[in-house]
Amino acid sequence: MFNGYRTISQHLNDLKKENFSLKLRIYFLEERFQQKFEDSSSENVHRRNIELKVEVESLKQELQERQEQTTAESLTNQNEVEVQRRCEERQQEIEHTQEILETKIQLLQEEAQLARSEAEKMASLVDSESQRCLGLERRIMMEMQGGNESLSATAQHEEMAKKDR
Repeated sequence: MFNGYRTISQHLNDLKKENFSLKLRIYFLEERFQQKFEDSSSENVHRRNIELKVEVESLKQELQERQEQTTAESLTNQNEVEVQRRCEERQQEIEHTQEILETKIQLLQEEAQLARSEAEKMASLVDSESQRCLGLERRIMMEMQGGNESLSATAQHEEMAKKDR
């Protein structure tokens, strides 16, 4: 009977993990969908960020379950020394996993910042190039019209460019 209960309990835990993982994935995908309209140039960074966030949350839940399992084992285990050793091993695993996750989060934050700065640079480059093209178009128009007409047209084009800015 105890073995059947353990199997059912394990199956229930597996279903809870899967349900939790799916809920997290939905949450982060909805978050990504909203951010996609704000900054579409960093799509890969967002996708990777979502995957890592899901992984972080899944690992956190797994760690919590391991801690609970360790507590349950200590109650049923007769050998206190073995329980202590397992607890220490799990604690080391938790600390190691936490360090890895913190490193991954930091790297993702740096990648996101780099992507934002790159997008800002590209936007300013596009703006300056469009202004340069407008200036060249005006100059060509002036040369084509020639004479006094070109001076008044040039003044009108410059005023239009100032308004566009």
